[in-house]
Amino acid sequence: MTPALNERDRIRAAMDRILAGTPEHSNGALTIVALAQEAQLPRNALTQRHVDLKNEFYDKVRERGQTPDSEMRLRQQIVKLKELRANDKAEISQLQTDREALVRIVHQLTVENRQLRTELATPDSRVRVLPTQPQPTG
Repeated sequence: MTPALNERDRIRAAMDRILAGTPEHSNGALTIVALAQEAQLPRNALTQRHVDLKNEFYDKVRERGQTPDSEMRLRQQIVKLKELRANDKAEISQLQTDREALVRIVHQLTVENRQLRTELATPDSRVRVLPTQPQPTG
């Protein structure tokens, strides 16, 4: 028997054991990683050499009305990422609003500062410079 045929037989036997719920060499998850472990082969045997068997495994899983574990994990991750994206969008919107308000405040303070400096420069100014308190050294 050639190595490829032996691999194919091992993959088919592993497929049957996993789908029957009686794994011997893996955790029995409905994933290619578990199938490769069950067949005692490297994962690339399924992803590169025996792609048809990988697809057949996923087809059989779907026929039984089950979703592969990897697909369920990816769907959960998509939901989490969508929530994060929505949260980020809300935070960005709030930051933009805050920035606009802060720009207006800085502009207003700049105008007031300029007015006070102009008034301070006039001889009969009502504005006086307050003495500063000495800063503690140390």
